[in-house]
Amino acid sequence: MSRRLRQFLSPLIDENPITLQILGICSALAVTTSMTTALTMSAALTAVLMASSGIISALRRHMPKQIRLILQITIIASLVIVTDLILQAYAFEISKRLSIFVSLVVTNCLVLGRAEAFAMHNPPGPSILDGLGNGLGYSLILLIVGFVRELLGRGTLFGFEVLASVDTGGWFQPLGVMLLAPSAFFILGLLIWAIRAWRPAQVEENEYPLSARVEG
Repeated sequence: MSRRLRQFLSPLIDENPITLQILGICSALAVTTSMTTALTMSAALTAVLMASSGIISALRRHMPKQIRLILQITIIASLVIVTDLILQAYAFEISKRLSIFVSLVVTNCLVLGRAEAFAMHNPPGPSILDGLGNGLGYSLILLIVGFVRELLGRGTLFGFEVLASVDTGGWFQPLGVMLLAPSAFFILGLLIWAIRAWRPAQVEENEYPLSARVEG
């Protein structure tokens, strides 16, 4: 597998920004009550991540070290404002449902983290590819969580009925708890557990083994 392909694919599972690096969790909890909002948020963050990585990479040699973080945040904030305005213009209802969470992309650790860790040290092409890979990894987790929460919480997917609820003469009783934020914590926790059981290499080494605690 080529280095570029590995760079693109690794954020999907092996180096997923949410399940491994624990970045961007706030939006994973807040906008995953439906697949529509999860998909829109995923697209918005991926677009901002790719654009900011490319721009910051192109300007990296012209950014004084003392103010590089300020410049990075300014670039990211400008892209977020443009993205938010586009959503308000072409997807106003979804924009209202996302509320302030699109604006909070500017404070998302994932976007700034990739800018500082990768884009500042690599050319624009690989930086954009890195942004795309991490954006898709982020999107994958949001869509999985959104799938479970909307299906079990409403019996729908993308607003279309999948499980006929008792209110419409069906058999399914929607689980209201799935639409509450704590449910996303549990789903995300189970997902992290499943991935780390599948990929034991992702399990962190215990800094305080039992023998050391007993001796202490």
